[in-house]
Amino acid sequence: VNTIVVNSVDECGYPNAKQMYKMKYDGLKTFWFSTNTSSMRVQHFIINPKASLYFHGSVSGLMLVGTMEICTDLQSRELLWNDSSEVYYPLGINDPDYCVLKFTAQTGNLYYDMSKHLFDIE
Repeated sequence: VNTIVVNSVDECGYPNAKQMYKMKYDGLKTFWFSTNTSSMRVQHFIINPKASLYFHGSVSGLMLVGTMEICTDLQSRELLWNDSSEVYYPLGINDPDYCVLKFTAQTGNLYYDMSKHLFDIE
């Protein structure tokens, strides 16, 4: 799966979903995405860091629930930067409109083979 549905909570407490490219991940615990600092999604996470990720198959799905951190430090920026990034961030790696979202999962909910499996992520 190259894309993941990223869910945030808006300023009125409603869920919002956006499909994003999976940039980097470490098992089921940590996922990183690049985005615009000025984006609506970043504004949601500033107010409320609660988040979920959803991966879907034809008859299965996995939801991970956790928190999203907004990273603007150079090390985080370098983690996801590549040659095509300048198309989106013309000022380069230090473009103030470039940031990295770091998702850390706490629990999971797997729907597979007609049953639900809840689990904690250590």
